[in-house]
Amino acid sequence: MKRIGMPRRSIGVITLLVMSVGSAVGGEFFESEGLALRGHDPVAYFDRNRPLRGLPEHSVVFRGSTFRFVSRANRDAFAADPTRYAPRYGGFCAYGVAHGYKAETDPAAFSIVDGRLYLNYNGEVRELWQADIPGAVAAGDRNWPTVSSQHKVYR
Repeated sequence: MKRIGMPRRSIGVITLLVMSVGSAVGGEFFESEGLALRGHDPVAYFDRNRPLRGLPEHSVVFRGSTFRFVSRANRDAFAADPTRYAPRYGGFCAYGVAHGYKAETDPAAFSIVDGRLYLNYNGEVRELWQADIPGAVAAGDRNWPTVSSQHKVYR
């Protein structure tokens, strides 16, 4: 079994995650202030390759979570095919899910892999996750059915 290594510099990040536990409420996705993706437009990750804050007038509720969009066109694209644009693992940290826990995410710490959006806790954790993307995705896919039912979210 291939393991994802952990550089020494990341021990502080993981310690911070373990020390600070909260819970996400709402739908199936990680939410902050009642918004999935902290209010960022999921379609913009794909067509502009960056996170952009959505607007309240362009919102959609998907699986109990509110997503915002920069335009009506992006909102309509998402509504037509939400699973194409919605983040994997409910928008929780992909590295965390690969290691068996939920953690919040930074909208700027994203990757698009094989047409799917993955988010991570921060840029440093994203680098750890990117060190072995195939292994991390396989572990995340294997862990997600169990992790998805956890109530604790590391902040």
